[in-house]
Amino acid sequence: MDWNRINDNTYSYEDGGVRFYLVIGCQAALLIDSGMTTINAKELAQQVTSLPVKLFNTHADPDHVAGNGAFDEVMMNPAEFVNYRMPHPSQRMIPVYDGDIIDLGDRLLRAIALPGHTPGSTALLDLSSGMLFSGDPVQDGHIFMFGTMRDIPAYILSLKRLLTFKDKISEIYPCHGSFPVKPDLIEKLIEGAERVERGEVTPQTVDMYGQKIKTYNIGAAVLLGDA
Repeated sequence: MDWNRINDNTYSYEDGGVRFYLVIGCQAALLIDSGMTTINAKELAQQVTSLPVKLFNTHADPDHVAGNGAFDEVMMNPAEFVNYRMPHPSQRMIPVYDGDIIDLGDRLLRAIALPGHTPGSTALLDLSSGMLFSGDPVQDGHIFMFGTMRDIPAYILSLKRLLTFKDKISEIYPCHGSFPVKPDLIEKLIEGAERVERGEVTPQTVDMYGQKIKTYNIGAAVLLGDA
């Protein structure tokens, strides 16, 4: 599988059912997540750019951190540290808080915390292009909301806050589902998640990873919840 060129300084890579991104500034490049099985994600990035490659994790679910072991430093929201198992004890964790700016040199990425899918789920907004790298919370595929530390009320509040940035977002680049998606997906996800919270969506019970879960088809996406 090769990198997919989105524009001159932005690339995506498909790793099974998950997608990660490489964004390039004039001084450094940033890998946004490192895949599910692609342990050589850093090496792949270095085939595209000769600039130093940094790593930011939108969150620490296993399908987003496979290539983390190649990095001495990893950036993520500290609320996510509880979910992360460092590949080696010497790896330095760089906390990225809501509102922080990652500066790649002429390319500024603003961190927007989106707790709910996981406690530290965080999107990055490219302030110049309006590209939002959303991780898992904003997508038109399957959004995992079952298991420990998932929280639908927090998820809804996060999406409502994200709406305050809507005029700054041109397109959304998720890690699952189709891409790019339009910013109006945010409102559709809020409306659907609120219907789930009110008990207005009839779920189906299915087996996943050896456990029973409920799937809620909200039209814009499918929420997966505890049975």
